[in-house]
Amino acid sequence: MLDKLKSLLQDPPPSMAFEISEAGIAAARIGARAELEWHPLKSGTLAVSPLKENVVDSDEFTSAVRALAGTQTSRKRKDVALILPDFSARISVLDFDSFPTDVKEQAALVRFRLKRSVPFDVESAVVSYWAQTGANKRVDVVVVMAPLEIVSRYEAPFRAVGMIPGLVTTSSVAALELAPEVGLNVMAKLTGHVLTVLVRQKGALKLARCLELPSTDMSDVAAVLLPTFVYVEDNLGGRAERLILCGFGERADEAQRRFQEELSVEAELLRSPLGTPGENNAGLLGYLRSIAKNN
Repeated sequence: MLDKLKSLLQDPPPSMAFEISEAGIAAARIGARAELEWHPLKSGTLAVSPLKENVVDSDEFTSAVRALAGTQTSRKRKDVALILPDFSARISVLDFDSFPTDVKEQAALVRFRLKRSVPFDVESAVVSYWAQTGANKRVDVVVVMAPLEIVSRYEAPFRAVGMIPGLVTTSSVAALELAPEVGLNVMAKLTGHVLTVLVRQKGALKLARCLELPSTDMSDVAAVLLPTFVYVEDNLGGRAERLILCGFGERADEAQRRFQEELSVEAELLRSPLGTPGENNAGLLGYLRSIAKNN
């Protein structure tokens, strides 16, 4: 699933990596040992959405970026990794009987398939995709798409201090590096009222869902997970073997016990060598794990 991300990591890693959320910015200075930092954002600075401007208070957002940049701010440009909120983009898995080899044909086909299923103009969107070869020569293509203006506004403060986002991804995609690659697994990541659910089978991403919940009550989370597990059993040839939870905070143990009982599945918490991944830093910790494994 993360082969594309891993290939980018063969080059020297960037000087810093940032994960952005409505609550704040998690950052890491990358060296022999990663130094983690956190800068909270005032309420209302960001309003994450795939449909409208996310940066509400650009001055506050820019100030936070400058504070974290610190001594990195200089005339010399520096590459950084930027991890955006899941709900600012759309993650999809498209299945094809065959997938063209020509890059222009691939891009056109991906945009055509998503034209009626995403709530924004696909022609002016930023698109990243990679193909996964499945059974019977079918191809599952993972697509991450976001409106250009949304991505540009997130990037702008970093570019203003001489930082160039060489890699831009989303939180859950980066956090997958912390999850098991074997078997048939479901990862549920909660960030505020947004729940992201990713299904992987033998390391390949098979389903991605990201939606805003009415509340963070466990019953609302269960209302999404239950049909997901039914879909997995009906379409992927077996029951999910494991549920990996992230972002549940103080309710993590409760969520683990409840979903393990209700879904009859082994439930565990997402973990990292650098600490417990939370709703605002799981992508950053996953990205750092990729760097550690590939350098």
